[in-house]
Amino acid sequence: MTQQLSLFDTAPAYRHPEADREVQLGEAQVAYRLRRARRKSIGFTVSPEGLAVSAPRWVPHGDIDRALQTKAGWILRKLAEQRARGERLAAARITWADGATLPFLGQPLTLRLGAPATGAADGVLHLALPHTVTATQIRDAVQSWLQREARTHFLARCSHFAPQLAVQLTRLTLSSARTRWGSASADGSVRLNWRLAHLAPELIDYVVVHELAHLRELNHSPAFWALVASVLPDHLARQRALQHTAAPDWAA
Repeated sequence: MTQQLSLFDTAPAYRHPEADREVQLGEAQVAYRLRRARRKSIGFTVSPEGLAVSAPRWVPHGDIDRALQTKAGWILRKLAEQRARGERLAAARITWADGATLPFLGQPLTLRLGAPATGAADGVLHLALPHTVTATQIRDAVQSWLQREARTHFLARCSHFAPQLAVQLTRLTLSSARTRWGSASADGSVRLNWRLAHLAPELIDYVVVHELAHLRELNHSPAFWALVASVLPDHLARQRALQHTAAPDWAA
């Protein structure tokens, strides 16, 4: 019997763009990509594209579907998280034009073209660009400004927290990584993603403290977290907030 869906059906559905099999997990219909591989067990990967399954060549489809059922809770949770993150990214996409807004230190910043480049004041960034410029030119000008502001802000926060953590910062560089907010090395250098400048100051401070703490503890041991907590007692709340925060999409 053909299943008919009404406008009021709310059961979620997830489909990998290369899906070749489907399974019902709870109330959700999940279309996943199956790849056979030389391995001993069934593996599951949830990415922004959806669910991908890798299984030994000798495992029948029924066993794969039963394995999916045992992992249904985890799979559905991860699929929902990826979908929510994708929706946040789509909502945060910047339209590069006069009057566009983007977050700066957690507050909206409006772009204005055609005026003297006086920087940002009262929530407005004035750019000395004519209205005939392309979206890419606007984006590049804003990126240059934002990176300068990010470096200034990051250096100030590192100078504030480094003495409290009893560490010495030898070098700060800006990163353009897509998946990491920061990193630290044993030589005292720290890399911070310039896109952090979009976020609220308390989230930037968490990343700064996290990376500076790594200059003493190059691990995530209890000693490391105790060091972070000595400066930011609410670091767990900040960490959770950061995990649910995405920088805007900079595509022009």
